[in-house]
Amino acid sequence: MISFSTFTLDNGLQVFVHEDPTVQLAVMNILYNVGSRDEHPDKTGFAHLFEHLMFGGSVNVPAFDEPLQLVGGENNAFTNTDITNYYLTLPAANLETGFWLESDRMLSLSFDIKVLEVQRKVVIEEFKQRYLNQPYGDVWLKLRPLAYTKHPYQWATIGKEISHIENATMDDVKDFFFTHYIPNNAILVVAGKVTHEQVRMLSEKWFAPIPAGKNIVRSLAAEPLQQAKRTLSVYENVPANALYKAWHMPGRFDKDFYAAELLSDILSRGHSSRLYNKLVKEKEIFTSISSFTMGTIDPGMMIISGRVKEGIVLEEAEKQVNEVINNLLENGLEEDELLKVKNQAQTTQEFEKVEVMNRAMNLAFAALSGNADLVNQEADLIESVTSADIIRIGKKIFNEENSNVLYYNSKPAQEKS
Repeated sequence: MISFSTFTLDNGLQVFVHEDPTVQLAVMNILYNVGSRDEHPDKTGFAHLFEHLMFGGSVNVPAFDEPLQLVGGENNAFTNTDITNYYLTLPAANLETGFWLESDRMLSLSFDIKVLEVQRKVVIEEFKQRYLNQPYGDVWLKLRPLAYTKHPYQWATIGKEISHIENATMDDVKDFFFTHYIPNNAILVVAGKVTHEQVRMLSEKWFAPIPAGKNIVRSLAAEPLQQAKRTLSVYENVPANALYKAWHMPGRFDKDFYAAELLSDILSRGHSSRLYNKLVKEKEIFTSISSFTMGTIDPGMMIISGRVKEGIVLEEAEKQVNEVINNLLENGLEEDELLKVKNQAQTTQEFEKVEVMNRAMNLAFAALSGNADLVNQEADLIESVTSADIIRIGKKIFNEENSNVLYYNSKPAQEKS
């Protein structure tokens, strides 16, 4: 159980406090309700660029990390399709330093052209190293636009292409910042050896003076119901043929998400799972295989991916995957099989709660749903999933017309450079 209290500042900043006097530290997690889905199709990669720019200093603090490190703190961040999340840990006695730093960069981020150029180069290099020059690195650059034709999930968080970051102007940067990095578009969670009164006082002192921005009303293009299977074959300089098959599925806050998540676990979590047992151990078609859900807020994807043994054509490997899925949907599952994946999921949740930072992150994300107590309800929601739910959602997702397949072929030896 993650206990919490909450209040909202006049500028719209939602603040949640999780008190844990058993630890000697404090954590701050500030979630901005902006991700790559909020970008313009011709200016992608901005949310990720801002993850870097926010560490480039503010008008008052040229180097964000230095004062934090001086008081024994550390910090990091991540960006995905839906959110940008900044988090820091520091001794509880130095909590105000965290408030000073986080509020200062929300209020007065440095718009120094030198900072933009430095971070632009960093992001471009990351694009090249992780997505273009690494085996299978461009999978999401190819699979996303195959699966999504309208919704902005059609591009990866890094962006559609390098040119969008190369051509980003300072006016573009300022417009994105003042639209999204505002108190009424953020959720702050403070946890650890703190008190509600202390956090309220520090929030009023450091965040309340920041003016609210215009309320954001999203009007994202909804992805049309897919009516036919889509496929793409590519030939690249990679060590083995690989199969990536994606189906559209409910979003993270949908009531059927938990059934879909458990369905994925039944298929591939652990060496006793259906896909691994049948296609890796028994038939030796794949050398590795996994299934997972993207966990996006808007309707997302369930992915099955794996590398196949030499000599196996990808279409045959896909056929074998379909057979495993169809066997499950036609014959059902044993109750102990469902019990196993439920126990695994709930155990994972309990382990996550050990770290106070994980509790803060999970509370912030739950709050984004409009129901912060979702962070405490998920175990019951998992427990309530039935075998019938698994089969029902499986038949809905694993419709061949709902599938998108990337056949990632290894070039023949004579063609490899």
